[in-house]
Amino acid sequence: MKNGLYIVASPIGNINDISPRAVQVLKEADVIACEDSRVTKKLFNLLGISCAREFIIYQNYNEEEQSPRLLALLAEGKSVALISDAGSPLISDPGYKIVRKCREQGIYVTSVPGCCAVITALQLSGLPTNRFMFAGFVPNKEKARVDFLQDLKDIKTTLVIYETAPRLLKTLSAIKNIYHFREVAVARELTKMYEECQRGTAEELITHYTENTPKGEIVIMIAPPEEDETNIDIEGLLKQKMAKMPLKSAVKDLVSEYNLSKNEVYELALRIKNEQ
Repeated sequence: MKNGLYIVASPIGNINDISPRAVQVLKEADVIACEDSRVTKKLFNLLGISCAREFIIYQNYNEEEQSPRLLALLAEGKSVALISDAGSPLISDPGYKIVRKCREQGIYVTSVPGCCAVITALQLSGLPTNRFMFAGFVPNKEKARVDFLQDLKDIKTTLVIYETAPRLLKTLSAIKNIYHFREVAVARELTKMYEECQRGTAEELITHYTENTPKGEIVIMIAPPEEDETNIDIEGLLKQKMAKMPLKSAVKDLVSEYNLSKNEVYELALRIKNEQ
């Protein structure tokens, strides 16, 4: 096996999704750089791969500390396999810095492709896939969450974000308030027995996951804005109309003018009224 850095994708749920090439690299690598050695060794045991080699924990908190150690091993002629707990390394995981340093030092780097939750979720979503943007994990603080989603609002692609099950409803609520009537898809338990991908408005998904408590890793996808959506401010227009006429009349006018969902515009109007 040629010495260098091997970026190895691991299964995101179904162990049979790992490629034969990935198994071969993991069998032959001198060193395994991983997020959690317990998780990786469990995978090795399931695949019948020997754990008799050096395992180095490589995470966000110790990336600066461990990168020189890995580079030294690579300089000695070792082969290093970089693997995450699930899916493709570097996707919301550390790794690009060690890749950059390897490139700068002329160290061989290759990717052993495979599973990626972003791509799998997009394939299941039914949302446009010709252009998409992966924005990583949603911040867990309320203000940061809102700011994060607001910054992405006018980007004209399908948006893909990661979230945890306990915070899903909070994030869907923020999406509802910021993205209003756009189509949203939620994928969870990808490649596993209880795999699910639900699509609808944020309001419909809130109803579904209020009645069906979500579990597992979550991928949220938001449809791109319609061509005229970035040119109108639905909430602003609704506020203007509500200042001049009764709530129901304002809703009726806006729904008719922009061909919007009456129920969703009415709910937005009620929220505006309560805030005022």
